[in-house]
Amino acid sequence: MPLHDLTADMLTRIRNAVSNNARQVIVLDNKLNRGVAKVLHDEGFIRGFDPVADGRGGLIRVDLKYGPDGQSVIRSIDRVSKAGCRVYAGVEEIPKPEQGLGIAIVTTSRGVMSDRACRESRLGGEVVAVVC
Repeated sequence: MPLHDLTADMLTRIRNAVSNNARQVIVLDNKLNRGVAKVLHDEGFIRGFDPVADGRGGLIRVDLKYGPDGQSVIRSIDRVSKAGCRVYAGVEEIPKPEQGLGIAIVTTSRGVMSDRACRESRLGGEVVAVVC
């Protein structure tokens, strides 16, 4: 069965892995998923990610991050822009989740960025996901 929205699948796999207290999760590889994983790593929501060759399209191994008491760093991760309803925002309309404690992941003309990086670069784009 083909998947049409690989990013929504990635976010769902991460959400399910966090709820099961898994240390790693394997997601499908594409350019947008690598960009989302890079933003999550740069903002401190995951430990790291590695591409894994599987002989087909490729996979990404995402190492999830937990606090000293075992609580997950990711409390919620939600898809904003969907295949049927794209959500675009200018630099002034980019959301600030949890008054700046969370991040919005935005695709721009310069690649995938966090909401903070978009504001610094004065760029808007498609709001992919919100992570708190």
